[in-house]
Amino acid sequence: MLTIEANGARIPALGLGTWELRGRTCARIVEQALTLGYRHIDTAQVYENEQEVGEGLRASRVRRNELFLTTKVWTTHFAPHDLERSTKESLVRLRVSEVDLLLLHWPNSHVPMAETLGALAHAKTLGLARHIGVSNFTVALLDEAVALSPEPLVCNQVEYHPYLDQTKVREACARHGLALVAYSPIAKGKIRNDATLTRIGRAHGKSPAQICLRWLVQQNVVAIPRTSKIERLSENLEVFDFELSDQEMADIFAMGSPEGRMTNFAFAPKWD
Repeated sequence: MLTIEANGARIPALGLGTWELRGRTCARIVEQALTLGYRHIDTAQVYENEQEVGEGLRASRVRRNELFLTTKVWTTHFAPHDLERSTKESLVRLRVSEVDLLLLHWPNSHVPMAETLGALAHAKTLGLARHIGVSNFTVALLDEAVALSPEPLVCNQVEYHPYLDQTKVREACARHGLALVAYSPIAKGKIRNDATLTRIGRAHGKSPAQICLRWLVQQNVVAIPRTSKIERLSENLEVFDFELSDQEMADIFAMGSPEGRMTNFAFAPKWD
């Protein structure tokens, strides 16, 4: 598995996202993913599946030191004492002593960023997380977060796929030495019938989803596709045995738009 290095972290370039996975299905998919060779699992407090993710980890019998595990702190827990308490609760649900990466799930204007980042860094110094980062931060907020954080941040996790132009965020991450982690990397499945990706896929004997994931990997972007289908797990892994040409990369970049979001963020807090 290719890894992306950022401020001391080595993040497997392909992982399993678990948003909307619940119950026995979640545990089974996590177990199967690890059995197939995945070594990066992403969850969050607000997903309400940390316990099931932990069950899948234990059932797989993969050694803890071989696994890169991420969880995210929800915005209602951004006050310093709340962040520490909620992180410890996450560890209990996951049944691990630390996570590899602890993220702020969204920016939240109702708690000073300096306080929240101080608490996030403190969680790292307490040994609750090996690395820390942010998610869904704009370029301006990312610049501010990097300047305020007492400990190095290692990533910004955002929605990213061929329909959404994230050039500015990607450049900001590179400027700060951060990894960009892409959730919804196959645009919630909407890329499967895309003409451009189908054409490129035929040239390589690959599916549109595999072309999409390869496009991200070739940018040194970490991709965390979610799936509830075991057969998709194997397909998503098979993106390291071919390479897209410069023209093919450019053709896919041309599909992007700043208005190309697929995720409904109605539930997310707004930055004032």
